[in-house]
Amino acid sequence: MIIDFVAMQIEKFQKLAEKIQSEPEYYLDFDSVSDFYKAKWLQDFPQGTTWAVTGLDNGADEFDILIEYRHYFLVIEYCQQLKVYTGIKQ
Repeated sequence: MIIDFVAMQIEKFQKLAEKIQSEPEYYLDFDSVSDFYKAKWLQDFPQGTTWAVTGLDNGADEFDILIEYRHYFLVIEYCQQLKVYTGIKQ
C-alpha cells in the first residue's frame, strides 16, 4: 500500500478550511490582530502552512488573513461583513 503524505496533508488543510468557512462564528472571534495569532486552531493545519495578516496594528478593526498550504489557500476578510473563501492558486 502506497501512502501519499502530501495528499493527506492537502486533505487535512482543505477539511479545516471548509470547517472554518462553514462555521466562522466558532473560529473567527477576534478583538484584535494579536488574537488571531493566539488561535489554537492554527496549530491544526498541516506543518508547512503559512499565514499572513494585513492591518498589523493591534487596534485594527478590519484586517485580511491569508492562510496557505502549497497551492491551496483560505482567505478571511475580517470586517463588518465577514467573508471567508478557499481556493487553489493557478
